[in-house]
This record gives sequence, C-alpha cells and structure tokens, in this order.
Amino acid sequence: MSPHQHPTQASRPLSGVRMLDFTRVLAGPYCTAMMADLGADVIKVEAAQGDDYRHIGPFKDGESLLFQAINRGKRSITLDLKSPDAIAVVKGLLADCDVLIENFRPGVMDKLGLGYDALQQMFPRLVYVSVSGFGQTGPNTKNPAYDIIIQAMSGLMDATGEPEAPPTMVGEALGDVAGGLFAAWGTMVALFDRHRTGQGRHVDVALFDGLVSMMPILACRTLMGGDAPIRTGNRHPLSAPFGTYPAADGHFALAVLNDRLFTRFCEVIGQPELVQDERFTSDPLRRKNEPALADYIDQWAGKRPVDDVVERLTAAGIPTSGIQSVTQAWASPQATERGLASTVTHPDLGILNVPEQPVHFSGVARGGRKAAPALNADAEDILNSLNKEQGA
Repeated sequence: MSPHQHPTQASRPLSGVRMLDFTRVLAGPYCTAMMADLGADVIKVEAAQGDDYRHIGPFKDGESLLFQAINRGKRSITLDLKSPDAIAVVKGLLADCDVLIENFRPGVMDKLGLGYDALQQMFPRLVYVSVSGFGQTGPNTKNPAYDIIIQAMSGLMDATGEPEAPPTMVGEALGDVAGGLFAAWGTMVALFDRHRTGQGRHVDVALFDGLVSMMPILACRTLMGGDAPIRTGNRHPLSAPFGTYPAADGHFALAVLNDRLFTRFCEVIGQPELVQDERFTSDPLRRKNEPALADYIDQWAGKRPVDDVVERLTAAGIPTSGIQSVTQAWASPQATERGLASTVTHPDLGILNVPEQPVHFSGVARGGRKAAPALNADAEDILNSLNKEQGA
C-alpha cells in the first residue's frame, strides 16, 4: 500500500476496539487520540458546555485548533451524568465497549455510580482506566493538578534551567503528555492481559508518577547515587562535551558520550593532542573540566557558521545539530517523510494539518482520519446504535 493511500478502518491495529472516553483537557484526550489514530472507535462523552479545550485558543473561525489537534478521529455525545437517564445510557454503551477511560478527581465516578468496583461486577471484561494528577491513592490524591503543578512537584522544573537562574518549566506540557502516554500503554497492557485471561482490570495512571518515571538519569543519581542533582543549563550533568555551544552565527547541539567519539571530535577541531590531556582522558574527567574543554570548542566553532560546524561534525559521525525552531522541525524533510502530521477535512475549517501518533506499523498507512467532532455531533448515531443493540 502506498504511504499516501488512505487505509480502511479494518486495516488498523485497533480496529474493533471501542472506548468510552470521559476525559477532557490534555492527558486523557492525548491517550485516546493516539488510539483513534490506530482505528479505535472513541466515543467522547462531554458535558453540555463541552471539553474545556473547546474554549482554549488558538482559534480559527471560532473553533479551537488545540481541541482539533487532540480530539481528532473521535465521536462526541453530550450527557448530564447527574441524570439517571444518562447513567442508563452509559451502562448501555458499556455493554459493547472494551475500555472506559476517565480523568475526574478520584471518587467522582464512584459517586456517579460509575466507579470501577460497581462496573466490574456488570462488565467483567471492561478495561477501566483512571487518569488523575496523583493517582487513586496517596496524600495528594484529592488535589487538583495541571501540567505546571506536576512539573514543579516532580523535580523536572528544579532540574531545568541555568545553575544561577530560577527553575524553568519545560516549553511543552510534558506532565500531561507523559500521563497520556502511560495511559495508552496501560490500556494496551490491560487489553493484552484480558485476551489471555478474559478479565478486565483497573488501570490507575497518575501524571506525577508518569513524569517522575520519565527522568531515569535523575532517578539513578538520586535513588542509587545519593546525589542531589543541580541545574546544569544546556550542558549534560554527567558527560562532556555534551550540550549546546556557540558558533559564529548561532548555537549548535553536540553529544560526545564515549572515548571513541571524543577522539574523532578532537581530530575534527584540530586538537588531536587533547585525547592525551590528563584533564580529558575519561568522560567523568571531561565533565569535571568542561569549562576548559569548552574553550577549545569555542575557539574552533566560534569562527564558523552553524551549518559548517554541523556539516563537519556529522561527516565524522559525531551527533550534532543546529537549534531548530518548532516551525522548522515540523517543516523538516525528516518530519515530512515520517508522516508526523497528516490532513483531515473539517466541515467548517476545511483541510487541517493535525499531529498523528508517531509509531509506524507494517502494513498500516498513515492518515485517513476524521476531524475532531462538533459538540454532540454523533449523539443521534450513537443512541440509534444503542437502541438497535438493546432491541436485538
């Protein structure tokens, strides 16, 4: 199949999987968007006012582009979960669903009669996924959390920025994204386990847990090394030369992690004798003496434009890059060839470029998805399908 052909739903790995999605904002919708990309039928349950992200910019013709990006490929129905009739609809839909995913504060679904313990008795094969800031247990379980709070509490913010400057948040909502990734991973593990056992289970995902777990270098130093990591700015905390350095017209990133690469690097910059310099004979010593090493790099790179620096180092097999903007990254030939974005057709906005989950599966073409749904756009079809199933 050509990479430009649109695959049928049946050809996708998650075709036939149905998810009832009670999530909103970013972490949960990020999870279900990736699964919709791969063919899952995601029924997004919204309150009358819709997901918060419908009201967060940037906007085009009154539509949130952020909502469009994160809710691609789903169907929408509005339900008032305080209504017994709505709860009956939910339970009717669950009879034909594989996964329920929610990101209310712990305890909310229980109060609605839709908690795991209650539904597990009715639907023993159901995979029930809960996404929250701090999980279903622990002293912070009831606390509200947005990405900046998770970054602040996880240690990521304290580890980011220049040594003498205040802590800095990362320029993307990585706490939410980490939670969404682990929610998708946990969902698939539970579905795989159900295939073997016939039983669903509860998957408890905390944004705090996810982001803490995505910092293995810091974890190693803290848990096993007894270290208290400090901010190192654009330099690697353990290796050198490994960071960003100035050239004549900008900066470049450099990653020299072993002696073999260091030998090549010294040859490229015209300083082969540095390999024998007692300050630089091992990676720990190079990191300890990084300021002195940086002087040699500045003397060489400071006379050359970034493109020339990157070309010379790349030719020698040394990992390096200029500093691309987000716009440049999305427009790059690499992103285009890998199909990181593809088009959807929106009834009002026309053709939109939206992100797509990044993993390639053999025999599965990319693209061919639907745009994010208008609020309650699919209620009639969903309810008609439910009525037919109940009347059968």
